[in-house]
Amino acid sequence: MEFKDYYAALGVARDAPQEAIKKAYRQLARKYHPDVSQEADAEARMREVNEAYAVLSDPERRAAYDQLGSGAPHADGPFRPPPGWDAGFEFGDGAGFDPGAGDYSEFFSELFGRMGRSGRSGRPGAQRPQGSARGEDHHAKVLLELDDAWLGATRRISLKAPELDAQGRLHLRERTLDVKIPLGVKPGQLIRLAGQGGPGLGGAPAGDLLLEVQFAPHPRFRLDGGTLVAELPLAPWEAALGAVVPVDLPAGRSVKVRVPAGAQGGQLLTVRGQGLPGSPPGDLELKLRVLLPSGLEPRARQLYEEMARVLPDFDARKQAAALGQETDA
Repeated sequence: MEFKDYYAALGVARDAPQEAIKKAYRQLARKYHPDVSQEADAEARMREVNEAYAVLSDPERRAAYDQLGSGAPHADGPFRPPPGWDAGFEFGDGAGFDPGAGDYSEFFSELFGRMGRSGRSGRPGAQRPQGSARGEDHHAKVLLELDDAWLGATRRISLKAPELDAQGRLHLRERTLDVKIPLGVKPGQLIRLAGQGGPGLGGAPAGDLLLEVQFAPHPRFRLDGGTLVAELPLAPWEAALGAVVPVDLPAGRSVKVRVPAGAQGGQLLTVRGQGLPGSPPGDLELKLRVLLPSGLEPRARQLYEEMARVLPDFDARKQAAALGQETDA
């Protein structure tokens, strides 16, 4: 995916006030609008300008985009947003967009396609209804530690909400909330905080705040719904002869797992009910990884040489092919 430099597309500085962004857009629209422009690439340039303005004219999208940093376009290889890049940003319903309303790039769709869950198109500057009206719901993505799903916890969450000052420059207003994390919470699950969204009008109640749960990357585990996925390293004799081995789980827990004799590296072993807590609990899925002692160690080398003499007919390539055929079947 190609990174889009929206500031360069409009020819404005990263700290440009909203009025400067609007002025730049109008000038470029007059230059590249296909109905009046004589430029050969007018249609493509107009798409770029429209997309850049859709982001930079909206404080919430612009704040999230700025989080990626100005150095992103210079990274080697295709651009991928880092995990949790938009965590901690508080968005109103208006941060969403209608995918059918414009010709947006993959970059735009990847970053902004799921912001806001109310289904509103969220046009920047749209007027709110007059009189009494319930406040709009706000949304934010929060990054939790995996242990929180096993223990349940109360965590202090910091959120940043974009707003414009009197000069039209973007600032982030921060607030902290103590949030109860339910036991067994899943990735993508929403935690609703009543009355913590946008203020109501005319004495009407405030909207709610919906926190979308994501988990920070873990060195050993990942969650696939309620299934806990991990790798299980084995010694060659444990795989060949079978063994009962301990497996560490999140939150300091562990379980003993029986490995069948003749297990192979890459094989999946499922342990029922040892995944994410819940009713019912998820499963634990282990990918077996057989680790060999180094042949540079004298005792191991001696045993390898003995195996080579005793098992001259063992052909690893043929066995791998046979195992592959069994898997396909």
